[in-house]
Amino acid sequence: MEDIVTAMLALNVDAGLARSTVNNVAHAMAQGPVAEMDLSPAGGAAYVQEAPRLGRGHLLRTQDRDVAVMLRLESPVLAVLGGVLDAQECTELIALARRRLRPSTVVDPETGLDRTTEHRDSEGMFFAPCETPFIAQIDRRISALMNCPIENGEGLQVLRYGPAAKNQPHFDFLVPGHEANRASLARSGQRISTLVVYLNDVPDGGETVFPELGLAVTPRQGHAVYFEYANSLGQVDLRSVHAGAPVLRGEKWALTKWMRERRFVPASGPLRHG
Repeated sequence: MEDIVTAMLALNVDAGLARSTVNNVAHAMAQGPVAEMDLSPAGGAAYVQEAPRLGRGHLLRTQDRDVAVMLRLESPVLAVLGGVLDAQECTELIALARRRLRPSTVVDPETGLDRTTEHRDSEGMFFAPCETPFIAQIDRRISALMNCPIENGEGLQVLRYGPAAKNQPHFDFLVPGHEANRASLARSGQRISTLVVYLNDVPDGGETVFPELGLAVTPRQGHAVYFEYANSLGQVDLRSVHAGAPVLRGEKWALTKWMRERRFVPASGPLRHG
């Protein structure tokens, strides 16, 4: 676990926050009701890298376009994809999302309550799955790219980061440390993969940083980064820790899609993140 803390410190994360984040994940996984979930290395078994869900080859074919694989890692599974969305689609998504933006929140590790925080200073919103014909077209394309049934996808999330805004290192998998997460895991299973699509060019900063991998993905309009972090054994991959670097000039708009193990069944209340 110390290597994850060290990687967070290298990104200038507060030492107390870095340690409490990792400790909270380890404690919650150890105490959670999903007994088969194993947190490497504290769980006693190294994460087993299974065959990628992402398709092979230099081009990934969807029903309405081919998407180029610009970079690929085998372990952990990660890829940078080119041309997931075109410029018009990016502009339309920003316009649709802008009027629905709200301050982003995190879960307080002490209380389990949602709160705004300096560690996530963005604005965001969610589209319902297949909310409109346009959103349905994007959902179908992304589901094909992620090689998962469309019904397994959570609603598309759009985030806006203004000048100096950032997102501190975190995991996308769900930790059963809060009641809402436990209920969500019971309904829909674990999150297994993420796709982040950049909706605009950022003049400076705003990279998606993977500190365990020494990798930073530059936000370019229409391009995306894809990564996997859960296997069929119930393990989750700590190497998937990632962050949004501060926006140094301009603003950053991004679209995020999370896939579940099985059909996504939303709750009436907000979803708790790890």
